[in-house]
Amino acid sequence: MPSPDTIAVIDFETTGMSPAMGARATEIAAVLVRDGRIVDRFASLMRSGVPVPAFIEQLTGISNRMLATAPPAAEVMRQVAEFTRGCGVVAHNAAFDRAFWRHERALAAGGAAPGHPCAGEPAEFACTLLLSRRFYPEAPNHKLGTLAAFHGIAATGRAHRALADAEVTAELWLRITRDVQRRYAASAPFGLLCALQRAPRLALARCAQRYFLTSSA
Repeated sequence: MPSPDTIAVIDFETTGMSPAMGARATEIAAVLVRDGRIVDRFASLMRSGVPVPAFIEQLTGISNRMLATAPPAAEVMRQVAEFTRGCGVVAHNAAFDRAFWRHERALAAGGAAPGHPCAGEPAEFACTLLLSRRFYPEAPNHKLGTLAAFHGIAATGRAHRALADAEVTAELWLRITRDVQRRYAASAPFGLLCALQRAPRLALARCAQRYFLTSSA
């Protein structure tokens, strides 16, 4: 099991925009970050039985033929939940990934006992999109690819594949944490970044000060 200071950066590829509209995950990746570096990776296609629309296949390269031999979604979610157990979770545009994370975990848990790895939820997601809007307002926009180019982060694979996007997001997270340490404190705990992503941009320093005062009380 990862140590409590390990962060899991996740990314989903899916058949559509929202589980509420019937979309399901087609691929997930999780990249573990600890002590300022990537220390482990997990990635898998996942089969739910929901067909991939043609435009999604063109975007991601994930086809219905590829998914026909992929492991069942419930099995993959059990594995990734075990892989990330105890970690804070990070994603770019976390509202999207959080919706699929919760939906796929719930389906995988089903009527399982409370000890099932998919039971329960992480307390909070940190979002590199929200954080980038606060720390890098000068970026042309805050899409993942644009931010990667802005910071000189090299892609490790095709965009819109889960592992490549998760690795870029992990490097972006590391850049953000270094900037938080440089501006506000020697350490940048997960809880601080979760607080900063909700703060107005002009109140970031005050938010950081309040976080550390509260944490030490």
